[in-house]
Amino acid sequence: MAIKGQGYVILAIVLTILIALFAVINIEPVEVNYFFWSATSPLILVILFSVLMGGIITAVAGMFKIYNMKKQINQLKKQNGTLRDMLIKEGVLAEKIPSLPKGKDPKRELEKYN
Repeated sequence: MAIKGQGYVILAIVLTILIALFAVINIEPVEVNYFFWSATSPLILVILFSVLMGGIITAVAGMFKIYNMKKQINQLKKQNGTLRDMLIKEGVLAEKIPSLPKGKDPKRELEKYN
């Protein structure tokens, strides 16, 4: 999994360098039309500001998605606990089964408890 994380870092560095080079090449002033006025700015600032705003918007959207996913995980954990308690109460499970360790075979783990 570490290689995957390193791949994202390398990709981010390459994209950052490409954007910086593109911005440095385009330094001539351009007229930027805002909603109610216009102004002249160097194109490098327009490019860098646009990339920055895109990154911020993407990060905020990602944070909302992560928050919602964590909230859903907590709800599912609570539901899972309730269902386990019901199975124990009904006598289907002799004792509480601990959370399944990552990479373990569920059938083999259940056989230990039944």
